[in-house]
Amino acid sequence: MEENAEQYIDLNPSLLFQKLDAWLDGLVKMAPNIAVAVGVIIMAFIAGWLAQKMVTRSLTRRSRENLGQVLGGFLRFLMIILGFLIAATIVFPSLKPGDLVAGLGVSSVAIGFAFKDILQNWLAGLLILVRQPFEIGDQIVVNGYEGTVEKIETRATLIKTYDGQRAVIPNSDIYTNAVLVKTAFPARRSQYDVGIGYGDDPDKACEVIIQALRGIEELEKEPTPEAFVFGLDASWVTIRTRWWTASPRADVVRVQAKVLLAIKKALDEARIDMPFPTQVQLWHDQTEERDGVPGKQREGWPAPPEGAVRSRFEASSGSS
Repeated sequence: MEENAEQYIDLNPSLLFQKLDAWLDGLVKMAPNIAVAVGVIIMAFIAGWLAQKMVTRSLTRRSRENLGQVLGGFLRFLMIILGFLIAATIVFPSLKPGDLVAGLGVSSVAIGFAFKDILQNWLAGLLILVRQPFEIGDQIVVNGYEGTVEKIETRATLIKTYDGQRAVIPNSDIYTNAVLVKTAFPARRSQYDVGIGYGDDPDKACEVIIQALRGIEELEKEPTPEAFVFGLDASWVTIRTRWWTASPRADVVRVQAKVLLAIKKALDEARIDMPFPTQVQLWHDQTEERDGVPGKQREGWPAPPEGAVRSRFEASSGSS
């Protein structure tokens, strides 16, 4: 009987009504606090919105629109969180602000571990916007992607590649890796190697190339174009040509096409050879008598006067 009495559940409806009545009484007593808390939250939203507008507008005037959006959104978020904390202490007077801050600190550690990558990208994006290693519209190269910076968001930087695609690069990758800013300066240097024949005069070829480049209006006047001997390769003498143009890639590519065409036409008019790779094969009866003799074997051209050197075939046959 005692065991049955312990398992007995009283389903008296009056107890339920008493409990609901007590809750309603407590709600009525807390109604002023709840009303004030709701007002505080509304004011926090309004204050956050105004703060975001002010920060965004102020930085937009300084041409820092992206930074204004990030800082304004962060400031709005902080003000809303602060409003909820104040509202919680109003509704529950026994709740101390210190306890809320302590609890928020413990939870922030857990949130930090859970959203480490997101927070890392956000902080990297903020540092990029503050330090401005590059700006919107700059052409950069990072992680194998090259293109124009469209936007710097809180998580990633958007790059439009030259072939019309969009590359989304995490801000942490950009901040921790090397970035080549192609348009950091007004002008950029380009170069191209031209090969001429060994029988041609390198000084004349360099002068012809420089004169051809001076006729291209799109080239920068300073520094002036350059052309100099850079290498002695197997089939040609390498002349390196350098010139300066505006830094955007469209200008670089368009001007380079004009430069190469002008060099080709100028060298052709000057009758300067631009040889392709060649190989010389000497059969046994075409080698010289002194080939293989240390200190006497001739390496390459030009050949000595006719009759000064006999071939092995002539030497073996005894002919003069």
